[in-house]
Amino acid sequence: MTDLSLGIQRALAANPLREPVLRVVIESLQLPRGSHGLDAGCGIGLQSLMLADAVSAEGHITGLDIAPEVLSFATDNARRAGYAERITFCEGDVKDMPFEADSFDWAWSADCIGYPAGELTPLLTELARVVRPGGCVILVGWSSQQLLPGYPLLEARLNATCSGYIPFLRGKDPALNFLSALRRFREAGLRDVKARTFVGDVQAPLSGGERAALASLFEMLWGQPQAEVSAEDWQAYQRLCVPGSADFILEDDGYYAFFTYSLFRGRVPPR
Repeated sequence: MTDLSLGIQRALAANPLREPVLRVVIESLQLPRGSHGLDAGCGIGLQSLMLADAVSAEGHITGLDIAPEVLSFATDNARRAGYAERITFCEGDVKDMPFEADSFDWAWSADCIGYPAGELTPLLTELARVVRPGGCVILVGWSSQQLLPGYPLLEARLNATCSGYIPFLRGKDPALNFLSALRRFREAGLRDVKARTFVGDVQAPLSGGERAALASLFEMLWGQPQAEVSAEDWQAYQRLCVPGSADFILEDDGYYAFFTYSLFRGRVPPR
């Protein structure tokens, strides 16, 4: 399986966890009905569908991504869902977007721009360029999880060596971490900058989708053994987190887990 195919598979698998809380996030924004929004770094377009729901049939969403294969999947998925006239997907780089200034009423990006760490200020400046004065720039990212009830110390150690994030965080200036975004919004000239965190949770009995999403998440977060992980912790991970293992934690009829998404938003000032 190619990295691209794996990325699509993981995005689809994670959606039963992500969609409910992201719908709450989007609802909180009260996006204007009939508005035209940008989904920057849209991937396979799952949030584009939710954003289209939020702005009603009179609105429109433009999804931007750098990978043509991903956009092909997103286009086909939107057509199958009946959103072909309400969402347009186009290829482009969020660092230098192929749009005129003031093209959109607002811009959104989830788990992409500056996530989990990166130089945000120039990216936010570019997003602000394509949003009309008074419109919002919105960034959202997965920010924490508690997925192994009863094993907080094991989970803390696994998170400290997390194979899903270490390549993107190791050696990075703490100021570039996604959760330091407030300062970057202000540096980009955005006003009324605010942050808020939303909680999603699941509990037994798990649906088939939730179960598959959590198993995929375990593998993505911790499934590649790191040198820093002790043999004892790796054995515990395999015992608790690998489907089919004797003590697979998702079989626990008392299972409960939660995770958070953090939102940062700012308003584009008059030119």
